[in-house]
Amino acid sequence: VVGDDDQSIYKFRGANIYNILNFEKAFPNTEVIKLEQNYRSTKSILNTANEVICNNKGRKEKSLWTDNEEGEPVHFTQFENDFEEADTITAEIKRIVESGEAGYNDFAILYRTNAQSRLFEEKLILRNIPYKIIGSVNFYARREIKDILAYLKTIDNGLDNLAVKRIINVPRRGIGLTTMDRVNDYALQNEISFYEALTRANHIPGLERAASKITPFVSLMEGLKSRLKQEGYSLSELIDDILDATGYLRELEEEGSDEAMDRIANIDELVNKLVTYEENAEEEPTLSGFLEEVALVSDIDNLEEESDNIVLMTLHSAKGLEFPYVYMCGMEEGIFPGYMSIHAENPQEEIEEERRLCYVGITRAMKCLSLTAAKQRMLRGETQFNSPSRFIQEIPRYLLNITAPAAPKRFAPSYQSANQPVYQPYLAPKPKQFEGANMRTLDYGVGDTVKHIKFGTGIVTGITKGGKDYEVTVDFPKFGTKKLLSSFAKLVKINS
Repeated sequence: VVGDDDQSIYKFRGANIYNILNFEKAFPNTEVIKLEQNYRSTKSILNTANEVICNNKGRKEKSLWTDNEEGEPVHFTQFENDFEEADTITAEIKRIVESGEAGYNDFAILYRTNAQSRLFEEKLILRNIPYKIIGSVNFYARREIKDILAYLKTIDNGLDNLAVKRIINVPRRGIGLTTMDRVNDYALQNEISFYEALTRANHIPGLERAASKITPFVSLMEGLKSRLKQEGYSLSELIDDILDATGYLRELEEEGSDEAMDRIANIDELVNKLVTYEENAEEEPTLSGFLEEVALVSDIDNLEEESDNIVLMTLHSAKGLEFPYVYMCGMEEGIFPGYMSIHAENPQEEIEEERRLCYVGITRAMKCLSLTAAKQRMLRGETQFNSPSRFIQEIPRYLLNITAPAAPKRFAPSYQSANQPVYQPYLAPKPKQFEGANMRTLDYGVGDTVKHIKFGTGIVTGITKGGKDYEVTVDFPKFGTKKLLSSFAKLVKINS
């Protein structure tokens, strides 16, 4: 039996780390041989990985070592925001490649969630840098499968802009390119997702008539989301409802061609796989879990060794791969580890799973590893302020090369010893306060305790006025500082 408990990262797919940890109890007199020599990474990278993973209590004691050179220290940079993070990383990659030190296929940008890829994609396109996202699903290359997947992704969270744009006119709804462009421009201007912009169609200038075509689509999506929350409602029923409510299946049946019949058969096969997932899931099956499991099936198969592209992928997708240059981005509390893990019923177990994922990411690097974080980033249309990840804090200072962003006075770490945490939490600038008559438009003010439907209770720390709405800054104990638009946040004052 061969296994590495430190790389057990698929709990959400039913993997059980205790199969390894308790193996000797189940099979007495087992001889254990530790394979600790590493042939991939430098000493510096391995020492960093060891310092992180040793914080897990649920693991077998071991420490990777190598005969490879010491190598350069691991780099860490905390940027002002996620835009600066993406811009600097892509600029650095282009500089290294143009210097002749490496090719584009020597680089990998790793992140915790797929949503983090958008800014990197935009910057790569802007710099004319070839890239490939690993994580798309080979099995779902056929058109009809991509369509249904796009519906599922849209229902799941609505943050995948490409998925929403793919299905907004599938089947045809008479929404033209001009309308799409206006919605897209509105989304970019307001830093929200394309789907969120669709929900505000009635407020987008120039969409008065077209909004009547968008509203039924949004209503359909919201209705399906509501059904998904109903107890006993299965994922296979969800696909049936998508096919029925959209008329997608009806169009294929009416077409009646061999190609249409093949497409129906492909959809049936998708339903089969979904039912299998529901029946075999050791934890409660979820739409998110299904989408992630399907994506992982062919992640590595999608990588063409001969292509000269930068690779972008989630940390889960990176397992089993190696690259000379690796960038691990979004190393922040609430991102990696995520809030769901931090505030889980059993947080220690979830955090240890996240730490193993971090260990896997670090050990993908052969020559150079860069860890990055942002003080603030946009998440689901809201500005989120994050402190550096606990995994960064666990790395002794002497192992890190702390580099500052190009902009002056944006990077001011405070060190007290070589082994103390690298960064102190970032404090956002205090917003301008609103007083007098303007405050009467809200039923709460700075210092009041309010309740948010998702983030729970928090304290209002600032209120600023935009063109048409108030921007309210709230400090939520469990979720950190959020900047919310008052009309959408629906904050309710709690009487003290």
